[in-house]
Amino acid sequence: MLFRKASSPFISAQASVHSIMYQVLYALIPGTLAAIYFFGWGILINLLITTTVCLLSEAIILKLRARPVSASLKDGSTLITACLLALALPPLVPWWLTMIASIFAIAIAKQLYGGLGFNLFNPAMVGYIVVMISFPGQMTFWTAPLGISDGWLSLGDTFSIIFHSALPDQSSIDSVTMATPIDAIKTQLSLEHDIANTRQHKVYGALFGNISGRGWEWINLLFLLSGLWLIKQKVIDWRIPVSFLVSLLLISNLFAVIDYASYPSALFHLFSGGTMLCAFFIATDPISASTTPRGRWIFGAGIAVLTYTIRTWGGYPDGIAFAVVLMNMTVPLLDYYTQPKIYGNRKVD
Repeated sequence: MLFRKASSPFISAQASVHSIMYQVLYALIPGTLAAIYFFGWGILINLLITTTVCLLSEAIILKLRARPVSASLKDGSTLITACLLALALPPLVPWWLTMIASIFAIAIAKQLYGGLGFNLFNPAMVGYIVVMISFPGQMTFWTAPLGISDGWLSLGDTFSIIFHSALPDQSSIDSVTMATPIDAIKTQLSLEHDIANTRQHKVYGALFGNISGRGWEWINLLFLLSGLWLIKQKVIDWRIPVSFLVSLLLISNLFAVIDYASYPSALFHLFSGGTMLCAFFIATDPISASTTPRGRWIFGAGIAVLTYTIRTWGGYPDGIAFAVVLMNMTVPLLDYYTQPKIYGNRKVD
């Protein structure tokens, strides 16, 4: 009798870079639609610009490096970078600023290090940091969320502001933009106005909802639900999101208990800004995040501590991008010192 012979591996994995990346893209859809709903056409225009520029940058550099172009463009990693960058940028930033962020994300943070699988830093966060440091004024161009304003800026007005810096009816940029809830609280606290007074402020008070900022709480809730789905599908590891969210909850709750008038509540921090986007879509980047179980716990906690520190005492309203990139620097060290013990290996005296 003849027996068929086969070599390992005997268990074939169904996961591939393509399938993983596209599941992440699908999970981004609900939160992205919510961001467009609350902040208008600008988010969609940002998404179109970042997608176009990121794909072009990837194709050009791969061509220059004599690497396959088609397969790399189809794996979905560039599209994820484009989506994360579009969601991080304010809706009314000039088109050229969005292009600069996209080029830096792909050309410098990704391809300069060798492309997918070799980048040390999260590409989208590098692109965001470059324009945040270089053009801080333009990075405040957030529109008032739906519910405060009468409605969206029209598509024509949004297009004119982004591409021509032309404001409708000779109005100023301050009349069509508004501070984010995190920025509003930080500014008012610096003026010695406590959180209760900020929530009742005649201008800033309308920014706040039941938990955090109006609109922001729903966007974060949808990213939370999508992130839980990714964990259920085993697309991302649960340790980094849990470590990040629990650490942020504990540290923010500690300071809020000490002085509730000067420090926002834990729920405010969890459902403001890019918290849930970071927890499930940015910090869990399989390339730039820690790869060991213990390393992931430390990595997530480190991002939480740095995020809270920058939000509370730093010069920028939301410290997530800086926190992620700073912790990316520690990954080689974390992975080296948190390697799990090899099965059957024991120390011999």
